[in-house]
Amino acid sequence: MRWIWIDCFTEFEPGKRAVGLKNVSLAEEHLHDHWQAFPIMPCSLMIEGMAQTAGILVGQARNFAEKVILAKVSQVKFDDIVVPGDQITYEAEIDTIAPEAAVTKGTVRKNGELLGHIDLMFSHVDQNIAVVKLPEENFVFTGQFKRLVAPFLEGGDA
Repeated sequence: MRWIWIDCFTEFEPGKRAVGLKNVSLAEEHLHDHWQAFPIMPCSLMIEGMAQTAGILVGQARNFAEKVILAKVSQVKFDDIVVPGDQITYEAEIDTIAPEAAVTKGTVRKNGELLGHIDLMFSHVDQNIAVVKLPEENFVFTGQFKRLVAPFLEGGDA
């Protein structure tokens, strides 16, 4: 099972910038396991939401030909908590991209107000792990992820 930590994209500029949304709901099981008396969205899952937003942006920049994985969390800073009923906005920009890797800068907002920053580095594993035999199919960018960005691409195809 693969969990997707963004609900949709509201903006997508191929190779440059993406904006993803996540509506936090009390119906999400993980909130009940994280401080049951006062459920909050775990910071680790907000980092993953940014990683998915930025990772799809990086993957699309190379037409999803590379297997893009999160290699490093360079910086994370949150100034508040997120609770059920809040809306998280992930704004990711490609800082640099090369055949082997990409660096992204990210801003996180809660209900439109600045919540924090997340800067990430991604590896294009096909270019970096020559010793390990990887599957031919792209196991990173499944149909679930590609469908999120399809409306923003020419012809609706990811």
